[in-house]
Amino acid sequence: MSDTQTQIENRPPSVAALFLERVERTPDAEAYRHPVPAASGTGPDDWKSLSWAQAAQRVYAIAAGLIDLGVQPEECVALASATRVEWILADLGVMCAGAATTTVYPQTNAEESAFILSDSGSTVLIAENAAQLAKAVERRAELPDLRHVVIIDPEGADTSDEWVVTLADLEKRGASYLEKHPEAVRERVAAITADQLATLIYTSGTTGRPKGVRLPHDNWSYMAKAIAATGLLVQDDVAYLWLPLAHVFGKVLTSGQIEVGHVTAVDGRVDKIVENLPVVRPTYMAAVPRIFEKVYNGVASKARAGGAAKYKIFQWAAGVAREYAKVTQDNFRRTGTASAPFGLTAKHKVADALVYAKIREAFGGRLRACVSGSAALAPEIGYFFSGAGIHILEGYGLTESSAASFVNPGEAYRTGTVGKPLPGTEVRIADDGEVLLRGPGIMEGYHGLPDKTAEVLEADGWFHTGDIGELSADGYLRITDRKKDLIKTSGGKYIAPAEVEGQFKAVCPFVSNILVHGADRNYCTALIALDEAAILGWAAEHDLAGRSYAEVVAAPQTERMVQGYVDRLNEGLQRWQTIKKFRLLPRDLDIEHGELTPSLKLKRPVVERTYKELIEEMYEGSREA
Repeated sequence: MSDTQTQIENRPPSVAALFLERVERTPDAEAYRHPVPAASGTGPDDWKSLSWAQAAQRVYAIAAGLIDLGVQPEECVALASATRVEWILADLGVMCAGAATTTVYPQTNAEESAFILSDSGSTVLIAENAAQLAKAVERRAELPDLRHVVIIDPEGADTSDEWVVTLADLEKRGASYLEKHPEAVRERVAAITADQLATLIYTSGTTGRPKGVRLPHDNWSYMAKAIAATGLLVQDDVAYLWLPLAHVFGKVLTSGQIEVGHVTAVDGRVDKIVENLPVVRPTYMAAVPRIFEKVYNGVASKARAGGAAKYKIFQWAAGVAREYAKVTQDNFRRTGTASAPFGLTAKHKVADALVYAKIREAFGGRLRACVSGSAALAPEIGYFFSGAGIHILEGYGLTESSAASFVNPGEAYRTGTVGKPLPGTEVRIADDGEVLLRGPGIMEGYHGLPDKTAEVLEADGWFHTGDIGELSADGYLRITDRKKDLIKTSGGKYIAPAEVEGQFKAVCPFVSNILVHGADRNYCTALIALDEAAILGWAAEHDLAGRSYAEVVAAPQTERMVQGYVDRLNEGLQRWQTIKKFRLLPRDLDIEHGELTPSLKLKRPVVERTYKELIEEMYEGSREA
């Protein structure tokens, strides 16, 4: 048995135990960086650091404070907050108290928040601010189990009710409790068993109520050890964490960090990413495809705004990047060396000086690798960044598999695949193409829903992912689509809409979101939402300056421009895959209208319901086979 396998199999029962080990090993090393608004109230944020020992002091105080509030092992404590350092400290505090964290997205409305709090039986809610507190207050009568709300940022909140405790006061209570019971937290951590519930994450389902996914402590302990075993991260790394921690992808990164011991800079404000990157200068970052698409669109728009010559240089450089990435990845696969012919290498060097170096600088100039997950990244966008020296390692997993089941191996990554399984995870492809997983990362089941659990989890541990995929001879997985999203046309042809949508995102630099429709129809159509910043920049150059987004997308010249990109897309598709008609949406799709999940995935049924009339309009007069 290899050392790696031994390490994964001989894991401690919980991440709480791993945290205590980490603090003992490197107490003075930097653990977290977080922004603090500048004292003047203007200008850039100051960034403060916490060592592992300083983080532990706060974590133990939170854990002891929860114990003092009467929280018992395995009780659920809900956490409704955006990504910030207090989220991580609170989550660790909950785990070190032996309790389980129930995550709630800050965008979740009062009704669904109340359902999650009630269904999980949460006894305490840790709320970020007055807005999150207000949701609990509004539904208080429906939440008899909820004994306390702990508020992180009390500004503007009514804290006069004994029901409400500030995080600062909870930490003071915890510190006092530890003076009297110094071993209380260590005793709780020592008592945690591997099969004890650690996290209850509610999936943002596209229909009906969300399901609570039960993830025991062992899932996270396994993930921490398996991530470390990939070697993708080392202790000297600086990771930039902005992903929603209520989502399993964000949550798994915190487990891996504790085992590896690297620095994590934490700031969940998506509008601050561009500003933060040159300040944080990360060596590693995890993101969702939408972020890379936005960066790509932004770079293309900037080049276009610089005039025809600059745009021509960008288009040439983008082509060189893709060709270089494909050749070097192919050569690495065959020979173990990422080489390219002399002529292509020379062109790449020129393009690097003109274009790629500036892109790397925008990411902070030190980025070794990015991990992309949660949805498929269009391969052409992946090849562009790869050729530009931004190495995007695609990964794959679900909430039900603790997020990280597959990831591309460092230098041997292959764009368009999600890489190889993590050590200890098994995979097989069912007869109908569905990806099945088995291993220590798989959930215990859906909370209170044994029938739903039985639908996806076999008695021998194989989990049905609902995704269709292909496995290469040497173990690289390619996900082609969601099983339920596959379109069967009225002519009997199967189409993977995500594949067509990804190709369009690589062709058209103005697209933000696209939904391909065609189930039981005799041709495919598309709903297209444009990227506001990119399209308004284009509009200024095409006699549409000063018009609103809705006015620009309604203009005939915009439709003609997009039609050109649809034609280019169609040239590379099979006849039955081609987009015969499209409609431009009057606004972009968003989380607030329920059209995207908090991890920016498309909710197809919601979008199709919202824009049913536009879809029907595209099929008027067509003869359905």
